[in-house]
Amino acid sequence: MLFLRGFQIFCYKKMQKDIRIIDNEELKIFLQQNGEKSFRLEQIQEWLWKKQVSTFEEMSNLSKPLRQKLAERFVIEKLKVKSQQKSSDGTIKLGFELSDGNIVEGVLIPTPKRMTACISSQVGCSLTCKFCATGYMKLKRNLFPHEIYEQVEIIRKQAIENYGIPLTNIVFMGMGEPLLNYKNVLSAIEKICSPKGMGMSAKRITVSTAGIAKMIKKLADDNVKFELALSLHAANDPKRNRIMPINETNMLSNLKEALQYFYQKTRNQITLEYIVFQDFNDSLQDAKELYQFAKSFPCKINIIEYNPIAEAQFMNTSVDKMEIFKKYLEEKRLIVNIRRSRGKDIDAACGQLAIKEIQ
Repeated sequence: MLFLRGFQIFCYKKMQKDIRIIDNEELKIFLQQNGEKSFRLEQIQEWLWKKQVSTFEEMSNLSKPLRQKLAERFVIEKLKVKSQQKSSDGTIKLGFELSDGNIVEGVLIPTPKRMTACISSQVGCSLTCKFCATGYMKLKRNLFPHEIYEQVEIIRKQAIENYGIPLTNIVFMGMGEPLLNYKNVLSAIEKICSPKGMGMSAKRITVSTAGIAKMIKKLADDNVKFELALSLHAANDPKRNRIMPINETNMLSNLKEALQYFYQKTRNQITLEYIVFQDFNDSLQDAKELYQFAKSFPCKINIIEYNPIAEAQFMNTSVDKMEIFKKYLEEKRLIVNIRRSRGKDIDAACGQLAIKEIQ
C-alpha cells in the first residue's frame, strides 16, 4: 500500500505544470474559479519573475488558502547548478540541470568594461555546424522562457558574488539556435526587459543566429529592440555550405536581403561574426568577399579567434593573417573588432559548449 501511495503521489506531481509555463489567461481562470480578485495575477507574476521565489509559501502577500491551492495545482521547478568552473582569466562556466534531467551551459564573461552572460536557448542543436562542439550534439528540445530567464538570473548573481559588478550584457550565443525557438526566446527577453522582471535594456541583449532568412524577417516585422548578430564565417556559398549546412537552404543572397530588410525596419546596426580558420577563410580574397557582403547594410564585424574542439580539425589563423584581414576591411571603412577568446581552459569559449553526458 505504501508503494502504491508513493506511486500515486509521483504520478500526481508529474501531472502538475510549472506555473511559469502556463499563460496569463489560464492562471486568470484558475484565480476566478477559486474566488480570487484579478489583481492576484500581478502579485503572483511579481513573485515568480522579479523576486524569483522557489516555493508558493514565500508569496507572503497571498492568503494561506490560495498558496495551498497554487501548490496543489502547480509547481515551481528551478534550475540546479550541476557544475561550475572558473577559468584562469576569470570566466565562469555553469552547467544547469533542468527539471527533466537535461543539462545546458551558460557562461559569465567578465571584462574591464562589461559583465556578460552568454546563455543557451536549446538543449543541443540541430544545425550541425562543423566547427562548433554543440553542433555535434543531438537536439533534445527547446528551452522554456523561464529556463532561459533563470540562466540569466543565476549568472547575474554570480557576477555580484564574484566581482561585485552587476550584469551589463546578455548574448544568446550558447547552446542552440535561438531563431528555432523563436516564441520562447522572445518571451524570455520580454520578461528580462520588463520592469516586472529584470528591467534590462533590450539594447544590451544580442541574439546570434546561424542565419535563417525568414525568421530574421519575422524579427523585423515584430519590431524587436534587441541587437542581432549573424554567425557568418564565410562570405561565399560553397565555403559556407561546407562548414554550415544551414546555408544550403539559406544562401548568402537570401541572408543579405533579410538583413537589409531587418535594418530598414528596425534601424538596428547588425553584427557579423567571422571566425578565421587557418587556410580556409583567412585570405585577402576572403576579406574581399566579406566586404562585398557587409557593405550592403550598416554593420560592424567581429573577427573571432577559433577555439579548437576535439571533433573538428580546424585551426586558428596566425596573428599576422588576422591583422592583414582586419586592415583590409578597415581600409574599406568598415567597423572591425578582433574578439579574443576567454575561458578556453575550461571549454567555455565561443563554439566549445557541449555536454558530454547528453550526447
